[in-house]
Amino acid sequence: MAAAAALALTCLIVGPASAADTPLNLDCQAKPPIGSAQTLTLAAGVDGTAPDTVTAGSSFTATLATQPMTVPGSVSGYTIKSIKNITLRAPVPANATLTGTSLSGGSGTGSGTPTVTVSGGEIVMTVPGPINGGQSFTLPTLTLNLTAAASGGVIETRLSGTSYSSPGLTFTASVPILFTTVSVPTSCFPSPNPVLTSTTIS
Repeated sequence: MAAAAALALTCLIVGPASAADTPLNLDCQAKPPIGSAQTLTLAAGVDGTAPDTVTAGSSFTATLATQPMTVPGSVSGYTIKSIKNITLRAPVPANATLTGTSLSGGSGTGSGTPTVTVSGGEIVMTVPGPINGGQSFTLPTLTLNLTAAASGGVIETRLSGTSYSSPGLTFTASVPILFTTVSVPTSCFPSPNPVLTSTTIS
């Protein structure tokens, strides 16, 4: 079971960040049904776009796009069957009113339909999957429709997450072990948590 947890942590293999991407270090913990939890740091990247400045009370959009990722077919001789229930969270930005959200693009994310909701001050993207081992995929681009506050300030976007119990990214890996398939839930948070876009209200 400990081996299954370690395998779960290697399920999201990310290519090197391009110059436009903000690199992310994700501190992750996988919890197998039996045995001790395993921890690992994963490298990822997000390409965020938003205007540098906007006038008070004006409307604008910010977009967050993750890099392409690959689920390995096997690690150290163990098969990765699939991953599912990928959830990515971002806080609703301060100094702005969120008027709408949408998803666009994305590929290879399985038969489930990705969705985005707003709950408890967070924007939540959910990708049901499943995404098979050995398959490359790209999460949908998240677009935020925002209205700048009249009081001024700076509007920043970033990912949620401060601990394993309050994560910004979660997913479940399916790993065949002997004569059964083990589901290993994994929780990650960005450490440190960089600003993805920054817009100053003029």
